[in-house]
Formats: sequence, structure tokens, C-alpha cells
Amino acid sequence: MQKLSVNTGNSCPNRDGTIGHGGCSYCNNMAFTPAYCLATDSIAVQLDKGRRFFSRKYNDMRYLAYFQSYTSTHGSLGRFKEACEEALAVDDIDGIVVGTRPDCFDRPTARFLGGLLREGRFVMMEFGAESAHDMTLRRVNRCHRWADTVFAVNMARKEGLFTGVHLIMGLPGESRTMMLQTVAALNLLCPDTVKFHQLQVVGGTRLADDVAEGKESVQSLSVDGYLDLCCDLVARLNPAIAIERFTSQSPGDMLISPRWGLKNHEFVHKLERLLNARGIIQGCLS
Repeated sequence: MQKLSVNTGNSCPNRDGTIGHGGCSYCNNMAFTPAYCLATDSIAVQLDKGRRFFSRKYNDMRYLAYFQSYTSTHGSLGRFKEACEEALAVDDIDGIVVGTRPDCFDRPTARFLGGLLREGRFVMMEFGAESAHDMTLRRVNRCHRWADTVFAVNMARKEGLFTGVHLIMGLPGESRTMMLQTVAALNLLCPDTVKFHQLQVVGGTRLADDVAEGKESVQSLSVDGYLDLCCDLVARLNPAIAIERFTSQSPGDMLISPRWGLKNHEFVHKLERLLNARGIIQGCLS
């Protein structure tokens, strides 16, 4: 089963003035949006392009439409419904994964998605939480609170939707203790999945400019340092929560730091060896 990213052309509420301007300080959406995701193309065309790309690599693949770019539920519910229905009408698309902010998810949206689930479609919500510390969220201009994440996950769960939470390790001002406190908060919430990744300083972002001008500082995570941190994350994470990933990889021409020269699967292999060497299994210290 492969996720195919789609771009609905939406913005984010902390970009367009709804609740703020400038977006998250670390975010350049082009750093993680596949080349085939052009908002000028229809959802069906984007999915067809993605399907043709992956079908050359893998036989007998099935797909999930992944509403990834920006905030997919920001804007009118009618427009979002149309996008979901268009995606689900494409051949070989078995369900949807909806990436969004926790403060852009409401009961009407939850009920609509719950209806798709009851029709036999796979539906999962993926909430960008980034940290459980409100002071950090303010510092990076997220313009929402951890309480919003708790509310959104619980609302999705009431509709029977699968839930995932996205977290960034190494955000400005965050110590190792604070990152582990975020894991403790996640354990209490207990979504179905979590995505971790290291903070990346990417060109074209306010964070990159602020670091260059000395207005902001970030931890320079080495491969070994992040491997060690991930061992702590795994040891403390509730084993009921599936880990979808540990790293992200921005394009080389956009990435400023950290530049590890490792592919994601190479990092995971290193981590697996280290976990085995240390005798760590998920949740052994939770």
C-alpha cells in the first residue's frame, strides 16, 4: 500500500492571515511536496501521475490518497468533500490520509470522514502537532496549542478514524528533557501512529534567515546524537503507538542543515542495530 500525495491548493491559517502570517518558521512546503503534486492539476491527474511513477517500481500496488501539502482541511468543507470524492473515484485508490493542523479539524469534517469510513473506505487523520510545549509552538509561529491536538485526536477517534501525530525533534529552545516530555504527553493521548523527524533548516524559511542573522539558534544534531535520542524515544514510547518514521529528507539543493548524507532507510538500519545492541524494545521505559 503506497501513499500518493495530492495538493489541493489550500494555504494555512497562519500564512493567509486567518490566525497569523508567515507560516511556521521552519516550513518550506516545497521541501516535502513531490514534483507531481501541482495544484494546477486536478486531484485525479495528480493521483494518476503518482500511480504511474510507483507502478514502474512495484507490481500489484494499491494506493491511499495523501492530502499532504499545507493544511488540507483549511477552507470550506464543501471544497474538501469534493477533493476527497474525486480522489476516491480514481482506480486503485482504497482510502485517504488527511494531513492537517489540529485547529483546522471540526465536528462536521469529522462526521463527513466518519461516513466514508462506514462506507468501507480507509480513513486516517494525520495531525501536525510538532511539540507538546506551547512555548515552543509560539516560538515557531504554529499559532495553535497542544490542547488543540488532544481535542482533535479525541474527536477523530469518536468517529472511528485512525489517528496519527507528527512531531519534530530539536525545535528551537527545546532540550532533550522537553522532547521526552512531549513523548510522555503523546503516550497519554495514544494515537495509532507517530511520525518523528529531526528539525531541518531549509532555505527559503524564516528560520534559515533568523539563524543566518544570529536571531535564532538551533541544535546541530549529528547522526550519532540523533540515533541516541531516538533510542530514548523508542524506549519511552507506548508500544501501542506505531512508529511511521524517524527522519525526513529535504532536497539537497534546499537543505542547509543537518546534512548527514544518509537516506532514510540507512538511518533506520543504523538505529535498529543500536537498539538491538542496547537491548531496547519499544516502551521498555514507559
